[in-house]
Amino acid sequence: MNPPTLDRRQFLGSAYGMGGIALATLLQQQGLLANPALAGANAVHDLKPKPAHGFGRAKAMISMFMQGGPSHIDLFEPKPELKKLDGKNFPGEVKYDDAAGASREVMGPQWRFAPRGQSGIEMSDLIPHMGAIADEMTLIRSMHTGVNNHGQSIYALLNGQIVGGRPTLGSWLTYGLGSENQNLPAYVALTDPRGLPVLGVDNFSNGWLPSLYQGTVVRPREPRILNLDPPMSLRGAAQERYLNFLQGLNTQHARERPGESDLQARIASFELAARMQTAAKEVLDLSDESPATLKLYGIGNPATDEFGKRCLIARRLVERGVRFVSIFTGNQTWDHHSSILTGLPSACMQVDQPAAALVLDLKQRGLLDSTVVHWGGEMGRLPVIQNRSGAKGRAAVGRDHNTYGFSMWVAGGGFKAGYAHGATDEFGHHAVRDVVNHYDYHATLLHLFGLDPKKLSYRRNGTEQVLVENPKARVVTELLA
Repeated sequence: MNPPTLDRRQFLGSAYGMGGIALATLLQQQGLLANPALAGANAVHDLKPKPAHGFGRAKAMISMFMQGGPSHIDLFEPKPELKKLDGKNFPGEVKYDDAAGASREVMGPQWRFAPRGQSGIEMSDLIPHMGAIADEMTLIRSMHTGVNNHGQSIYALLNGQIVGGRPTLGSWLTYGLGSENQNLPAYVALTDPRGLPVLGVDNFSNGWLPSLYQGTVVRPREPRILNLDPPMSLRGAAQERYLNFLQGLNTQHARERPGESDLQARIASFELAARMQTAAKEVLDLSDESPATLKLYGIGNPATDEFGKRCLIARRLVERGVRFVSIFTGNQTWDHHSSILTGLPSACMQVDQPAAALVLDLKQRGLLDSTVVHWGGEMGRLPVIQNRSGAKGRAAVGRDHNTYGFSMWVAGGGFKAGYAHGATDEFGHHAVRDVVNHYDYHATLLHLFGLDPKKLSYRRNGTEQVLVENPKARVVTELLA
């Protein structure tokens, strides 16, 4: 067969064409097909490595997103004043989200805090493994989005605004820098077996960037990527001949249609999907990891096994050149409006050891200096009790949302090690010292990747779109090594 003698319609009608349809189905499922309506007229969209605007220490990022809002008061920021006021009326104004379940009764930290590591950063007994890596992290105690509900605050931290439909941070980084590995997706989302996080696929959306930059979902259960194996009739040499023939058709088709960047992106997507049949299997197979590594991540322990495996997969992905990996906990795992005394320890048990192991493992492999690791949610919790009514007393109570001051930590990639930044007020309600807004956080991350927030743009409807739009945004140099 000679490619010029067979048009594309005839090809799709052939037996080999069925393999192409299956491949396209895989691409659609993984969100890799380019959207022709979004591609610029003269732009070429691919995942090849691209130069940064300047020097950047960070080359990859792993974000462990704890949806629901971990209680910073109980985990990361000791508040002695709250302990004194425990059970008394709160001596000030409280910004509630759920007024119906609100109360003014103070609930102080329920677990002991102690200095950790050589840096002496105080952290809770609920997270001993994270405490053990205190000397590797920057603990930000003054995060602020100020939009006191889950969806808006998630959007603010992931795409820079409080509304959906925009590209997430991972999409911006892969759009700006491409990927060091052309056999794997540049941006991967590792979801929880209990379900998608709040807002679903918006958490790893490409927004109006071409679909090539959307996060590719890796399933939480085996098989983690469906349909990687070709039909028996196409395996081996037959598949190789088929793909070579398809490449010839695509090349000719593109040559006859110069300037169609969406077509170029789509062809690149097809080629990536074919290469993934080998590369994705290898990276998701943990059988070559040592027993010591598996133990480090808590794999084999029912409490930590699942999250541990996803953290280990994340390390294997960035080790092979993937640019951005998101690890999500289940829908509202940390949203402890009630039963916080049992719910918070359970949530910490699942992630504490694997999260710390990820940092330690990256460091021992020489990858931490170039990989940003993030741990945190979209909010913290209030210093007062919620859902006080009922006969069960404190066993049933929780804490309401707080986006006005909360904690998260980052490590590696140029962030300072063994450093606690900022603070909330004496009650843990409002960030009051060295405040880090979501747009400051994004500007700082882009800086570490060598990207100028003003130059990382995408022209849409005649306007240059950027991740960091707020003119007050700043690179928080105090966080940098």
